Amino acid sequence: MDKYLLGIDIGTSGCKVALFRPDGSAAAQSTGNYPVEYPHPGWAQQHPDMWWEAACGCIRRVLEESGADPAQIEGVGVDGQSWSAIAVDEQGRVLTPTPIWTDTRAQAQCDGLRGRIGEEELFRCCGNPLQPSYTLPKILWYRDHMPEVYAKARWILQSNSYFVYRLTGRASQDLSQGYGLSCFDMSKRCWDTALADRIGIRPELLPPLYQCHEIVGNVTEEAAAQTGLAQGTPVVAGGLDAACGTLGAGVVKPGQTQEQGGQAGGMSIAVDEYAADERLILGCHVVPDQWLLQGGTTGGGGALKWLRETCCPDLSFEEMSSLADTVEPGCEGVLFLPYMAGERSPIWNPAAKGVFFGLDYMKGRAHMIRAVMEGVAFSLRHNLETAKAAGAQIGALRAMGGSANSLVWTQLKADITGHAIEVPSSDTATTLGAAILAGVGTGVYASFEEAAERTVRVQRIHQPDPEKKGVYDAAYQRYLELYERLEPMMKG
Repeated sequence: MDKYLLGIDIGTSGCKVALFRPDGSAAAQSTGNYPVEYPHPGWAQQHPDMWWEAACGCIRRVLEESGADPAQIEGVGVDGQSWSAIAVDEQGRVLTPTPIWTDTRAQAQCDGLRGRIGEEELFRCCGNPLQPSYTLPKILWYRDHMPEVYAKARWILQSNSYFVYRLTGRASQDLSQGYGLSCFDMSKRCWDTALADRIGIRPELLPPLYQCHEIVGNVTEEAAAQTGLAQGTPVVAGGLDAACGTLGAGVVKPGQTQEQGGQAGGMSIAVDEYAADERLILGCHVVPDQWLLQGGTTGGGGALKWLRETCCPDLSFEEMSSLADTVEPGCEGVLFLPYMAGERSPIWNPAAKGVFFGLDYMKGRAHMIRAVMEGVAFSLRHNLETAKAAGAQIGALRAMGGSANSLVWTQLKADITGHAIEVPSSDTATTLGAAILAGVGTGVYASFEEAAERTVRVQRIHQPDPEKKGVYDAAYQRYLELYERLEPMMKG
């Protein structure tokens, strides 16, 4: 009987579900959408129940399309967007919409925490600067502004652990999502409950920690009825979407690097030594005994999606790429700062804004499209150069996400960063990574190295064009200067 592995991706704009064979080929895929709510400035929230409903529909469609017997699925892996703060009660009911990773409502809680405990002590524990978009300040925001929610909460879950809870009835917190909580000891990979108490949150809100490939539980009768999965199917803890995508792109050894081309942008470098740097993000890799030194930006593929929805609704992404290719490198002086929801690393400015600079009557949509692509690539270069300054060794980049489908954009990123970019199966990297976790956890694969060897195949390679280096070096310096000059105006 054939074996399958199921990967579920709880993304920002929608979910993806894919059923994989052990060789990494997809037997069937399905997507479902759900909205983001912006009820107040700085707020961005979603309803986790909508994630569940959308993914249940996707699972049923995948099973129907593939014709697979649910009993043939060896295990389920779930990845999800970062920095959720899903408050659930004793019965697992969601108590309020969750602030998502672009939500910055908890700035006052960050300021207060810095005054009481200090940034240095928090950084020593978790290896990351305190930011309002992270999970822990959101918990403090609940305590201060929704005391009834805080009082009723039994667990604070992440996006993937919420889904695991719905499947199994068991609460969990995978290691790769720990970096959004300042009481997670990043070097020891455990909770610092004494620090949690000093911070002012109840330590019992923190779920039990699991390795990302560790089996948390099995599909319950109720979940089987809603999803179509077989009751008793093993479910692993899963992990952060970027970390699972990193695995799905074949990054399983120290020094290998992933380039992220989903809704958000950035990169993830696998390291086997603890290497916290306040300018970057440090998280546990989904591969045991490794960390990911990450650069995370708010303006990735989502910036181009925004441009399409607002200015180019008549164009497909393929047509937008073709238009961008008609403009010379450097975009004839047009620059774009891709800070569409504030910005994360390396500038860490929640007040940063998106900016077009250099427009005139001679410029059109093609210039704006290319400027967005170049701006996202400049933000990637900014993070890569920061990582190099921190001592990281970076070779070729493994691309993942929908942006990697654009040959124009991928080549442009190679030219701007000066790094070769290898493209595996970009559309399935994240769900494949989640499925690989299930495969290792259930014994389908003996190791992560074997899993990557069996499932990940590079489809094409983009080498940087040295003739374009001078143009892009100059444009990059103007990109950095533009933000530096505008930054004082972004504080209001």
